[in-house]
Amino acid sequence: MKTIRYCNKEYKLPVNNLSIGDDPLFQVIVQNPISGSRCTLPAFAVAVYDFIMGCEYTNLYRKDQRKALDWFRVNFPRQYMELLD
Repeated sequence: MKTIRYCNKEYKLPVNNLSIGDDPLFQVIVQNPISGSRCTLPAFAVAVYDFIMGCEYTNLYRKDQRKALDWFRVNFPRQYMELLD
């Protein structure tokens, strides 16, 4: 699994083959589709968020989704509360 250094911390991504783009540290604004709440996240965290939401939208609940949710909750707790809780 890929490791990314961001804000003096190393993040090991919870899922392989995420589409991160050219700059994993690029800041992206993400909006909760239900509440409208917005958060800014680095692109690598958005890739994890997109994976979680994709699993939900397609009803493909997998153990990788649980790993991604746990990773997001631990590494980006405020954004987790805004976007996924």
